[in-house]
Amino acid sequence: MNYSTLPDLILEPMVRAALMEDLGTYGDVTTRAVIPADTTYDARINAREPGVVSGMQIAEIAFRLVDPTLKVETLVPDGGKIAPGDTVMTIKGKAASILSGERVALNFAGRLSGIATKTAGFVDKTAGTETRITCTRKTTPGLRIVEKQAVLHGGGFNHRYSLSDAILIKDNHIAAAGGVRAVLEASKAVASHMMKIEIEVDTLDQLAEVLEVGGADVVLLDNMDTPMLSEAVAMAANRVVLEASGNMKLDRIAEVAATGVDYISSGALTHSAQTLDLGLDF
Repeated sequence: MNYSTLPDLILEPMVRAALMEDLGTYGDVTTRAVIPADTTYDARINAREPGVVSGMQIAEIAFRLVDPTLKVETLVPDGGKIAPGDTVMTIKGKAASILSGERVALNFAGRLSGIATKTAGFVDKTAGTETRITCTRKTTPGLRIVEKQAVLHGGGFNHRYSLSDAILIKDNHIAAAGGVRAVLEASKAVASHMMKIEIEVDTLDQLAEVLEVGGADVVLLDNMDTPMLSEAVAMAANRVVLEASGNMKLDRIAEVAATGVDYISSGALTHSAQTLDLGLDF
């Protein structure tokens, strides 16, 4: 199985829920009123702008849930690059079925392709470095798994999928628990050999304390300017993985990657991505 592909079984419930929301209690009344039941058509999903595709697997599921007799062919797989006018998918069969599944398929594909495209833009800025781009948990409720897949399709990496994946000590944890030493010692006492510990710092003094106490696998350098990030990399000297976060806009990525941090995380990959313009044409 491709690393960036999920089993249909996992995706189908969210696609089914979206179709139920769109079809309502009585189905597609417009199509039923104006399209004869035996009308067939060949349809295409075409790109209106350049980008990176994501959501094709989900679009296929949407059409096949509406009508298993539809013949759906993906021409550009998830992760593929597209130019305006490119056809990414063809759908052949009953016109009514195609029209009933169109909006859900395009909503997923456009949203997820937008995330993949934005991620690819960030990744391009890290060229020539070892820095990786990663997302956060700032995702649409209920859609996290597919939005994180879209980040992978754009060439990025995934942070935690949930609060249960790893111990990530934020500034509020430190404040509530009594300081850096207290939270690290408490975490080390309960973490299994499979559980990573990450701690957020916003000053070099805090970083020095983390390095002294030990126990952290990853240090999140929060809202530091570029010179401070460079100093943090020198201080850590490869003893921990370093993640830069906070105010990580596209125009900063190249200079931040040049500091030598291991990861740059950005919630903007998912919460601020613009939907890619894809359209279905008969």
